[in-house]
Amino acid sequence: MNHVFQQKPRAGARGFCFAVTCLHAKETAVHDHRKLGRELGLFDTDPLMGAGLPYWLPAGAAIRHVLEEYVRDLERRAGYQHVYSPVLGKRALFEQSGHWSHYSHDMFPPMDVGGEQMVLRPSLCPHHALIYRSRAHSYRELPLRLAEIGGMYRAELSGVLGGLSRVRSIQLNDAHVFCTPDQVLGEARAALELVQRAHHDLGIKPVRYRLSLRGDGGKYVDNPELWQRSEGLLREVLSDVDHEEAPGEAAFYGPKIDIQIADSAERESSISTVQVDFHQPAQFDLSYIGADSARHRPVMVHRSLIGSMERAVAHLIEVHGGAFPAWFAPVQIVVLPVSDEEWPAASAVAQRCMDLGLRAEVVGVAQGSLGARIRESRLVPYQAVIGAKEVANEEVALRLRDGRRLDPMSVQEALGRIGSLVGARSLALWD
Repeated sequence: MNHVFQQKPRAGARGFCFAVTCLHAKETAVHDHRKLGRELGLFDTDPLMGAGLPYWLPAGAAIRHVLEEYVRDLERRAGYQHVYSPVLGKRALFEQSGHWSHYSHDMFPPMDVGGEQMVLRPSLCPHHALIYRSRAHSYRELPLRLAEIGGMYRAELSGVLGGLSRVRSIQLNDAHVFCTPDQVLGEARAALELVQRAHHDLGIKPVRYRLSLRGDGGKYVDNPELWQRSEGLLREVLSDVDHEEAPGEAAFYGPKIDIQIADSAERESSISTVQVDFHQPAQFDLSYIGADSARHRPVMVHRSLIGSMERAVAHLIEVHGGAFPAWFAPVQIVVLPVSDEEWPAASAVAQRCMDLGLRAEVVGVAQGSLGARIRESRLVPYQAVIGAKEVANEEVALRLRDGRRLDPMSVQEALGRIGSLVGARSLALWD
């Protein structure tokens, strides 16, 4: 993805780096994303849009774009195929899936359209079940892994909404694996390993793993054999992982592994999940042709690597305090000409950043002294200072966010090394 954020020398210009004048990642150990995210210009809300419906500003959108591409790349390498599906469906779809009888209290009311009742979906799995059902399948094709970053909507009460972590409009990193019964354990284990890989790359440290089980009451599908099989499989997946069991936290159709995070107020929420589902394949009469030429029922493994884009970014804001790893920082390099004389050279460096797929911003003397501009851009991973000497030698003087100052080096070497670190999705600023 190529982005260049250039600021020409004009009074009043503001970019990501100017939103951090009073912020520094090491100034506090606790960050509230609702406050910090707005100060950094990542997202905001408006009463006319409504509670729980935040909008993404350019810097936040840049982070989200990088995360989406990262997730898609990780999934492609793991054998997933990507699809798109609509956010609406007939009420009958959710009656068939079981959502209407077990989950309608969390859904928006139906809309009457052309004599039919349409519903904003609360999850993606019914649509993916229909996508699977649209074609005949052989056991040789399985497991079939379908993934999507798609919209869904939940009628959350206004009292629980907050920032990006609890919203009504959700962009979910979701996937469903359709497999044979003897493939379920391996697919669920592989899904959990992929979750752990994503968490490592993003710097996410879960507070605990939870096996969410059914509880009392009528909100769960009444099929004891289904629950026993699913719970047994997930316990086996977690056999080497420290975890806790949580009755009453399962999905209505089956148990799940929830990977829990905590926010700045130590409130827990689930960021990733792995589920085993025998219910919906039966509800939609899904099948595949086995080696015996007979019709068999597949099993669905639901999994989300980083949950919703909203909750993931909310957590990353708090984890990193705005000092994001270079590979998904909204601005990766800020180019600082010492005077107006160096502006053309600084712009040329920014253009070379774009050619390498790096996100850069040029901040000129109209925005203050060099020292002031350095202080105001201190959450940007790399500051490339260009004075008369650097222009003459085709060099840059790099300052790293952690305070290190590197000896002047050629533009090619500096951008090459930064590009390599970003391409490797390194959490380190320099090697």
